[in-house]
Amino acid sequence: MSTFMASGTQTAAGSRWHIIDADGQVLGRVATVVARLLQGKHKATYTPFIDTGDHVVVVNAAKVKLTGRKEDQKIYRQHSGYEGGLREERARLVRQRKPERLIEEAVHGMLPKTTLGAAMYRKLKVYAGPDHPHTAQKPSKLEVA
Repeated sequence: MSTFMASGTQTAAGSRWHIIDADGQVLGRVATVVARLLQGKHKATYTPFIDTGDHVVVVNAAKVKLTGRKEDQKIYRQHSGYEGGLREERARLVRQRKPERLIEEAVHGMLPKTTLGAAMYRKLKVYAGPDHPHTAQKPSKLEVA
């Protein structure tokens, strides 16, 4: 018996859509579930070098929970590439300005740092509120434990 290896034709056909409600959920717990779905590790057909993952829609990103004192202590950094171009922002300000970034950065840090990881990251859709434009894809609701 040989080990199963997915090919490029099997990736698009097996792709599903999932929706996760982040309301009241801990950021790290949501991010690990989302990263696992994007990579396809929940499937028996998982192949490390092929994108077998699913699409994930995260709603209510503004209501995600940060444990401890992370709201005031966690720092999000951006650099323009120029000298002195480092911008730092606390998690509390990021939540006010762009709450989707909390989940996006957490998930992005858990994905591979390759072109394949970038392709997986593009299948993530994050929305601050409960509304999303992906109802036509019929996403299945997924609970985070």
